[in-house]
Amino acid sequence: MSQKKILIVEDNKDSSEILGLFITKIGHHSIKARNSQEAIALAEAEMPDLVFMDMELPDVDGVKTTAILRQNPKTSHIPVVALTAWIAELWREKASKVGITTYLLKPVSPQTLKQTIEEYTDGSLTRGKVMTLRI
Repeated sequence: MSQKKILIVEDNKDSSEILGLFITKIGHHSIKARNSQEAIALAEAEMPDLVFMDMELPDVDGVKTTAILRQNPKTSHIPVVALTAWIAELWREKASKVGITTYLLKPVSPQTLKQTIEEYTDGSLTRGKVMTLRI
């Protein structure tokens, strides 16, 4: 398995660090953005294989950020996986409308993260799956 580049969009420093360490541990490269503006700039500059998108960001929410990524021809193909504590169906629906491929609810198990990374970076996209896991 080749090393993949994964963009973590997360304003919570601890969550971002933990996710980053896990991604590195399983052999991938993590890039971190703390807000929507950074996420858009890094997605365009780094062209990651996958984006883990928090829904609650300090500037623009994850749904709007994903919509912006989808409108840019350079970043429109990058799979975006929501990683959030927001359970509301309304958000899930909004996420789906802008092309968020999977909606993972925090806390997520390392095994689920690993499976999600493999699933979306191997070119075998499965759309619209929702997983709720507690560790």
